[in-house]
Amino acid sequence: MPIPVLNLGASQGGLVQQLGKMSNRHGLIAGATGTGKTVTLQVLAEGFSKLGVPVFAADIKGDLSGIAAAGKSHPKVDERLAQIPLPDYKLQPCPTLFWSIDNEQGHPVRTTISEMGPLLLANLLELNETQSGIIYAAFEIADDEGMLLLDLKDLRALLLWMGENAGQLRNEYGNISSASIGAIQRRLLVLKEQGAEHFFGEPALQLTDLMHCDFSGRGVVSLLDASTLVHRSPRVYAAFLLWLLAELFEQLSEVGDADRPKLVLFFDEAHLLFNDAPKSLMNKIEQVVRLIRSKGVGIFFITQSPLDIPENILGQLGMKIQHALRVYTAKDRKTVKAVADSFRPNPDFDTQEVVTQLETGEALISVLDKNGAPTPVQRVLVSPPESQVGPLDPQARLNLMQRSPIGNRYNEAVDRESAYELLKKKAAEVTTKQQTELARHEAERQQQKADKSQRVGSGRKPQSAADAMVKSAARSIGSQLGRQIMRGVLGSFFGKK
Repeated sequence: MPIPVLNLGASQGGLVQQLGKMSNRHGLIAGATGTGKTVTLQVLAEGFSKLGVPVFAADIKGDLSGIAAAGKSHPKVDERLAQIPLPDYKLQPCPTLFWSIDNEQGHPVRTTISEMGPLLLANLLELNETQSGIIYAAFEIADDEGMLLLDLKDLRALLLWMGENAGQLRNEYGNISSASIGAIQRRLLVLKEQGAEHFFGEPALQLTDLMHCDFSGRGVVSLLDASTLVHRSPRVYAAFLLWLLAELFEQLSEVGDADRPKLVLFFDEAHLLFNDAPKSLMNKIEQVVRLIRSKGVGIFFITQSPLDIPENILGQLGMKIQHALRVYTAKDRKTVKAVADSFRPNPDFDTQEVVTQLETGEALISVLDKNGAPTPVQRVLVSPPESQVGPLDPQARLNLMQRSPIGNRYNEAVDRESAYELLKKKAAEVTTKQQTELARHEAERQQQKADKSQRVGSGRKPQSAADAMVKSAARSIGSQLGRQIMRGVLGSFFGKK
């Protein structure tokens, strides 16, 4: 059986290939805008699909969707094929599924507040340390009370309840200040305006739906349409990718020394994952990236500069593909030097000089050999894609979505009983109890008044207890009890007992 390899392109020494068994050691695709990063991503995704490896990729600009259609003959493609001997090259599409968080360009992607967890949620909301502590307390209270946190309204209801019962909760969960509760509620409103309300809920995405092969054995490419999300709400985009990593790490089993990955992820605009992330989150990301390869998952980060990636994570990326860098400032020159120094030198050329001279479709590439050591950097002509370069026709996209094996599984949101409904029910019970107690006390007061009137012997017909209760209830509708009901209608359901 042939050894699974990934064709990347060709250098003066011949074809440049990545061993399938080394592809779970992660990778980097970097380069200035317009130098060919997206096409390189497409070539890699095609290669993994042909190896039977499912692929997940974020489509930032919308032009990666062409991977679902066969490419067409083109003079530039013919020219590249004349330079690169690819005997198995064939214009063909990849089996593709489309996904989306904030629009209708794919199957809806959702997860729950509980699955997101307090660490990622606090980072998503850009909370300070004190506010983050409130979020951790909310998750613990939800667990202790047996309440599910599924969507934003669940979290808002729980936070409101925590604020109104802060005194009773303080001994067990620490101080819960109204100022912190208010700040978090405001951040949730901002998140809602950015479209995150569609992201949190059920049915939640099942990871198995990202790990299919088609009937011919080719890995299915799952594309997340992030063309609007990454501009409208970059933190939601980053939170989803980090959640996906964490879920894969927790759910997948160890695979041992496999000859190819079980799944490959491509994270475009990778710097968004690390922007302003607290140290606790950075440590968690570093740990997951280091350990997830034992689960058979390969991660490829795509960004303009390798320096966008934290050093501890950059050092874990085995395959490096560097497209051209532009030099305009002294800072740019430092970046070029740092990039050149990150490669194993090639005695045939000066890496620092060549990285600024690369043309579109060229790249400096270093892969891992069979022992896992990085090979000397090579100047490579990247293979042309077999699928269409550029966005897929909207009608063709719609046709593929209608024939998708996922069907309508995620189309309709489900709102089952969770924290919001449970707290609303508790509030209604409290309100009913208060109303009953109020009516009882009023009836007793009226009875005492009637008894007193009888004793005095005023000459009037004594009022019975039943009459007194009826009259009292009528007066209460317009006064004290009425106000109690209105407070409930206006949202003060979560009063103290």
